[in-house]
Amino acid sequence: MGVEMNFEGKIALVTGASSGLGTRFAKILARAGAQVVLASRRVERLKELRAEIEADGGAAHVVALDVTDYGSIKAAIAHAETEAGPIDILVNNSGVASSQLLADVTPEEYAFVMDTNQRGAFFVAQEVARRMVARAKGDAQLQHRIINIASVAALRVIPQIGIYGMSKAAVVHMTKAMAVEWGRYGINVNAICPGYIGTELNADFLAGEAGQKLVTMLPRKRVGEPEFLDGLLLLLASEDSQFINGAIIAADDGMSVQ
Repeated sequence: MGVEMNFEGKIALVTGASSGLGTRFAKILARAGAQVVLASRRVERLKELRAEIEADGGAAHVVALDVTDYGSIKAAIAHAETEAGPIDILVNNSGVASSQLLADVTPEEYAFVMDTNQRGAFFVAQEVARRMVARAKGDAQLQHRIINIASVAALRVIPQIGIYGMSKAAVVHMTKAMAVEWGRYGINVNAICPGYIGTELNADFLAGEAGQKLVTMLPRKRVGEPEFLDGLLLLLASEDSQFINGAIIAADDGMSVQ
């Protein structure tokens, strides 16, 4: 980690923490001093991650969360604040990928992608923000942060991932609407739009013929590493970002402007 910030005393909830970028986000916030609440459906994986964070000197809590279930969202956030304390930072990261032609998308596939990537992200942010707003009304000096994880696919059309891009485009507009409505309460809402980042979730694809062909089409013929997002995440989570609200930031090596 090349960026040093101190998050001691801060509580950060990271959804989708059981794999991929969510795991990296949780680790980097914990290393910076935050107590991290790890949320996902895969509780056993979260427990393993908690052990890794604690072995590294950090503090972490585990909550079960299914973002497609409204009751699970409310219960998980209540549990998180009971276990760790009031949430200062939300990294709204849960999501699923989808790869098919629009003509082949079934109603079930469409609903699953939208329920996870857009509806789930909205209601997680809503439930966290309700609590943040209630606290802000009692203390106008409080600062809170919500970081929605969108995608470069929200900013440009990428073939064969149409409904994924549509779901993430909704997250982009959602971020702007939340920033307008909640900014008055000291809640800064911003979005990161990652490009192609190598994780364990796509390692096999990137190593194969189709993945290698994709890499040759990227602006600098490379896939990003999860740590390339560390500095941006920490900035948006910190009080140094107090004048950044409603920003949609592409971290894609230039892909969105290619």
